[in-house]
Amino acid sequence: MIVRTIRALVLLGLALACGVATASGPGFAFTPPPDADDAGIGKAVAGLAEDVLSARASGLEVPAAGLAHLYLAAGRNRDAVDAIRAAMDELASQGAHERLRRWVPYLLLAQARADRGRSFDKAYPAAFKTWFVELDDLEAQRTQYWFGGDLERAREDLRQFASRLAGATQLTLDDAQGLARRQAFVDVLAVAGSVGALIAEDEAARYVVDADVLIRTPGGATLSAVVVRSRRAALPLPAAMVFTIYTVPEGNRATALQAAAHGYAGVVVDARGKRPSRDEIRPYETEADDAAAAVEWIAEQPWSDGRVAMYGGSYSGFAAWAAAKRMPRALKTIVPYVAAIPGLGLPMENNVFLTANYGWPFYVASNRFLDDDTYSDRERWQRLPPAWYESGRPYREIDRVDGTPNPWLQRWLSHPAYDAYWQAMVPYGDEFARIDIPVLSITGYYDDGQVSALQYFKEHLRHRPDAEHYLLIGPYDHFGAQAPVKPRSVAGYGIDPVAQFDTQEITFQWLDHVLRDKPRPALLRDRINYQLMGADEWRSAPSLDAAAEPEAFHLSGAACGPYRCLSRAPEATPPLRQMVDFADRATQGHGYYPDPVVRDQPGFDNVFAFASEPFVQPTSVVGTFSGTLRVRIDKRDFDFSVSLYELKPSGAMMQLSYYVGRASYARDMAQRELLVPGEWTTVPFERTRMTGRRMDAGSRLLVVVDVLKDPWHQLNLGTGKDVSDESIVDAGQPLTIEWHPDSLIRVPLQAGPGG
Repeated sequence: MIVRTIRALVLLGLALACGVATASGPGFAFTPPPDADDAGIGKAVAGLAEDVLSARASGLEVPAAGLAHLYLAAGRNRDAVDAIRAAMDELASQGAHERLRRWVPYLLLAQARADRGRSFDKAYPAAFKTWFVELDDLEAQRTQYWFGGDLERAREDLRQFASRLAGATQLTLDDAQGLARRQAFVDVLAVAGSVGALIAEDEAARYVVDADVLIRTPGGATLSAVVVRSRRAALPLPAAMVFTIYTVPEGNRATALQAAAHGYAGVVVDARGKRPSRDEIRPYETEADDAAAAVEWIAEQPWSDGRVAMYGGSYSGFAAWAAAKRMPRALKTIVPYVAAIPGLGLPMENNVFLTANYGWPFYVASNRFLDDDTYSDRERWQRLPPAWYESGRPYREIDRVDGTPNPWLQRWLSHPAYDAYWQAMVPYGDEFARIDIPVLSITGYYDDGQVSALQYFKEHLRHRPDAEHYLLIGPYDHFGAQAPVKPRSVAGYGIDPVAQFDTQEITFQWLDHVLRDKPRPALLRDRINYQLMGADEWRSAPSLDAAAEPEAFHLSGAACGPYRCLSRAPEATPPLRQMVDFADRATQGHGYYPDPVVRDQPGFDNVFAFASEPFVQPTSVVGTFSGTLRVRIDKRDFDFSVSLYELKPSGAMMQLSYYVGRASYARDMAQRELLVPGEWTTVPFERTRMTGRRMDAGSRLLVVVDVLKDPWHQLNLGTGKDVSDESIVDAGQPLTIEWHPDSLIRVPLQAGPGG
């Protein structure tokens, strides 16, 4: 399911990337139809392709990939077959098998078009079957991936590209190849209907699929599941299981098929209340029992060898940890990606409720599948936070502003502390010590939920120092960390080429390592494995503490250019005073969220930003930053953020990490301790996001501290009441907060030429 969901977002770009850029050559004429008619564009591109091929006959150099697309666009299918085979042979000699597979849909299309003895409707299935009959399950599954894509999206991309070039007097070779490449991709996707049937026929010959399994838990609940096994695999088999609340039967089947192609019994289990289950849907509350029961059920099946691995992203990563809380005997390893911790990372983070999660209960709990219509109403979810913010109503009434009751939000709001309700959902405290199985955690620097994924990792090793727990992390967001192919940029930051890896392939390499005594995945060289942004390399360390040495900085009141100073030694400067008017809903505080990641103009208003001295040599930030803020306020509580940036010599800045939390819960998420108005208080913070960034000489650290005041969180007005019950009436006088220069920020740094 994860693969099919994310692939729709990346396949178009990947298919277009089958070609390579070339230097500009002679110009070519191109006149698309004025109404952007698809057939007319195809005819115009065919003529353009013939012109380029004629120029090639006169000596113009065209790369092999571009040549194949040009032949396809021109309708010269026999030549296209030869060109594609030549490109594939070259890739095979380089060991570039993934890039080779991308060409298979183009090859089969060209072969079928070139078959003069049969109609296309007969030639294409014959070409498909001839190719796939020689492939094993895994190679077939990997190749099938490249037959998917969004035809209308590809057509629109071609239309826009053609429209952009329509006014050009002469097209470059690059532009001509870009048109041919897009036209070829459209042609490949246009046969998707017959391809779907052929893939289904091939899969039926390869796998035993039971799509309607029912599992009865010891507590009397019913779970549904799909189970897939290869017909070629010898029984019994270890099982690879995903537990999900995102019930999409086609996607779940695809996920189970992927596991079966890797030689496992693929099992995808739906959460309680989904599909045929008639139990109440209870997000987060029953997964520990239900996922553990599913693991034990699998172990008892005749096709099972008694060993089960769990894997998956976000909710499924949470479910894997939930099962580990019970530690069923059959559970042998888990591979959670961007795993959530309910109550710690969502729907509240460090005791601050986030409006970003508001619509999720409607999506997963409104029916026995998914409520796509409601969840995809982006205008509604974009409109709601500002409407609530401007209304001045308590956060507990945000669903009244929305106009639809949100009972799950109300249930969660009744637990503002990380109390027994939340603690019952995943391992907590000493329960981590009992988790004696190998674990591979995967997350991203810009994953919204990284705070949860890292908390699992830290707590497991804190309670079980010898745990076989590996961390794999790089410059990915929540979806990129789960994707087989990473987007080339995240929120505007272009990732290093080496940051690419296939999350699913790493998963099955890990399962093979644990369950079949195969080598550990090559990327996992030590317990901590991180892609160092800016260095285009992977690095490793035995622990977070060993990755970099924390260095202390103080928040000085002295001026450092347009900023205050981030000093290595405390300075006797007066406290900095800030005033925040919560009754004023026309303004907002500093936006700490990393979107975009890189900003040309910092622009901070009514907020304190602290800059260090420039680094004299390349220096890396690796790990999580932390600190203690010494503050004095005239109220009883406040919510705050601390953001960490790289400030480049040009003045541009790149966000590295941030913290958001509630002062009254800073020492203990489970127990609130209100501040005393007018007294200095030390507020610690540590649950921040990991980063790994190599900064050039001349760069500086920039730290921004601020009071939370925006539509995307609860508003803590400082009365000491439950924050969910505070309204604009409680705002009173503006909050006055003083930031003392004894406040301390600890940043893990590596210095030196290799930094």
